[in-house]
Amino acid sequence: MLSQIVSALGVVVVAVFACSAYFYFSNKILDLALPVAGDIRTASRNLNRRALIRPWLFIGPALILLFVYLVYPVVATFILSFYDRAGLQFVGLANYKWAIGDREFRQSIFNNILWLAVVPAACTFFGLVIAVMTDRIWWGNIAKSIVFMPMAISFVGASVIWKFIYEYRGGDDVQIGLLNAIVQLFGGTPEVWISVPFWNNFFLMVILIWIQTGFAMVILSAALRGIPEETIEAAVIDGANGWQIFWRIMVPQVWGTIAVVWTTITILVLKVFDIVLTMTNGQWQTMVLANLMFDWMFRGGGDSGRSAVIAIIIMLAVTPIMVWNVRRANRELKGH
Repeated sequence: MLSQIVSALGVVVVAVFACSAYFYFSNKILDLALPVAGDIRTASRNLNRRALIRPWLFIGPALILLFVYLVYPVVATFILSFYDRAGLQFVGLANYKWAIGDREFRQSIFNNILWLAVVPAACTFFGLVIAVMTDRIWWGNIAKSIVFMPMAISFVGASVIWKFIYEYRGGDDVQIGLLNAIVQLFGGTPEVWISVPFWNNFFLMVILIWIQTGFAMVILSAALRGIPEETIEAAVIDGANGWQIFWRIMVPQVWGTIAVVWTTITILVLKVFDIVLTMTNGQWQTMVLANLMFDWMFRGGGDSGRSAVIAIIIMLAVTPIMVWNVRRANRELKGH
């Protein structure tokens, strides 16, 4: 444990030092290569060249990393989707035809749509309601901290916690799972909840909702505090009740923030992987696209072509949402 901490600190120190050294020496070399000396025309030309080159010294490393870790993998994955399992023989659209006809792929699409319909809406709704309620009580900050706490837990860690909640013990064993213990307390029959087709998807969604509601709450709480008090006071004077103030005053004024939270969680849902892998490993009709891609990367020695097709479909699903989010942010900036 100590050696890992020391190694992590060493990496941080070396990385900070390397970045500082790069920026210092690259700017120094630029100044030496284009000196502001001699006649006025040369000095002016060198100053202009410095101004043009210097920004690229700062964003250059980021652009290189972006290309190496984002652009190149996307292009390579797209090309790989037209090749066989070993990535050697060109097979055209065969992998895409397989995807359309594969039952497990269609099940994954259905499950992803189900997740998209439930999780972003639930997280945004609960986050907004909690943000409004906690702003009206003296212990609101404590409540927000409790709700936000799951954000500090990894998806795998959260899944392990919820595994104990859904745990089932057969025979005459004592039910240690919280849900089954409650069911048994009221005279019901314990169930293997995560193996119940269709409904088990909702049991898995609860985990992500539990984690992401804190994120939605924090963002929406900040937006709600930006609503002018005069607006609320005017609504109260006009006789509006709490429900009307919430839906007709608060929600319209933070609608832009709601959209951002919604789309951010939507992108996360499209990439959901850890929860399904930890809880069911895609069994009992819970497979989603990210898990199916991972599965085909290793199934029977791995199939590069089929896993690449699934990766491309996930990227195509995510891209329109990201583009819409960026364009909307640009419109807001231009509006201000």
